[in-house]
Amino acid sequence: MDFSFSYTCSVYRAPAAELQQRSPPSLISLAGGAPNPNTFPFHSATIKMKNGEEIVFDETIMKRALQYSGSYGIPELLTWMRELQRRLHNPPTMGYSPERGQMELCVTTGSQEGLCKVFEMLVSPGDNVLLDTPTYPGTLAALQPLGCSIINVPSDQHGMIPEGLRDILAQWDPADSQRPGSTVPSVLYTIPNGGNPTGASMTFERKQEIYKLARKYDFLIIEDDPYYFLQFQKPWAPTFLSIDVDGRVIRTDSISKILSSGLRVGFVTGPKPLVDRVVLHIQASTMHTSTFTQVSTLLSHSRSLCGLHTFSQKQNAMLSSADKWLKDLAEWHAPAAGMFLWIKLKGIKDTQKLIMEKALEKEVLLVPGGVFNICSSDPCPYVRAAFSLSTPQQIDEAFKRLSVLIKEAL
Repeated sequence: MDFSFSYTCSVYRAPAAELQQRSPPSLISLAGGAPNPNTFPFHSATIKMKNGEEIVFDETIMKRALQYSGSYGIPELLTWMRELQRRLHNPPTMGYSPERGQMELCVTTGSQEGLCKVFEMLVSPGDNVLLDTPTYPGTLAALQPLGCSIINVPSDQHGMIPEGLRDILAQWDPADSQRPGSTVPSVLYTIPNGGNPTGASMTFERKQEIYKLARKYDFLIIEDDPYYFLQFQKPWAPTFLSIDVDGRVIRTDSISKILSSGLRVGFVTGPKPLVDRVVLHIQASTMHTSTFTQVSTLLSHSRSLCGLHTFSQKQNAMLSSADKWLKDLAEWHAPAAGMFLWIKLKGIKDTQKLIMEKALEKEVLLVPGGVFNICSSDPCPYVRAAFSLSTPQQIDEAFKRLSVLIKEAL
């Protein structure tokens, strides 16, 4: 893609805090408007990990963790994340020039902040945006106020269906994407692994077909992948980022599912001209992700993938209980990643009232499927069950209660 216009019109300018981070310790700075950390009441801290190891915030680290930092993120964490992306995805754009879409990344306050800022950067009123529903309600909440038209692309348990996308795009001439005022969609959004709520994971073959269509119609792909590290089988499917030869993929990642959801650390990876603009928005809004949480993430990242088999065990327990109690009452597909089971209740046209009223009486709670649709009031026979928090015994009892509820409704 040609980024010459956006690159020259929105060049990131580093604040004093970031320039100082890049400078040698001998630098004497009178530029920064930062408070003196010697006046802060916190001296040091030690955090004990579940494996017995300790993370020590000594006085020097604590002073830094409590101070302002650059809007891109602290340099050491950026270096680690950049190497992580190289090892996991090896993006073709790593060696490109900025004008060609060189890979860049920045730290965000959870992947949701990055996602919202990407949408606000790319989407204008009246634009057509492609996505596969049902989808994450946070995405719909971020898009709908922007005044865009959301076009639903068909999907199944393997994610977005390329043939369905091709049929939708056929109403436009690919050449129209280069004309001012064109209505050709400029953005496609998808959750490629363990989608919320469906648990669907897109095959590599489908990603390749969708990327070809993106090149043909010249649209950007937003790869929102918070469940990437919760894939249950290896080898993991290659990502959109790994095949991005044009610099047309913007990827959001999160540590919320593997290290801590409360630390609120995510990161955006994509073409440098676009990531620069995201960082400009960060400068004008949140300034930067909490330095303390960035330092915490940096110090603990090597221990962060220890819970994966727990998710797999919980998934197996839910599938076992579903087969035990719901076999003749519902339909589902085993997810290949994530935290959710998407269940279609047979003979039930809409689950909203059933779940929000009668299920509570039975002391069982799931999420009615309608909230994941573009129009949440449309009838939906699905419910979403999460297996991440409950014990196998609780899951089994919950599905037992749900089976009674379905039978009564029928």
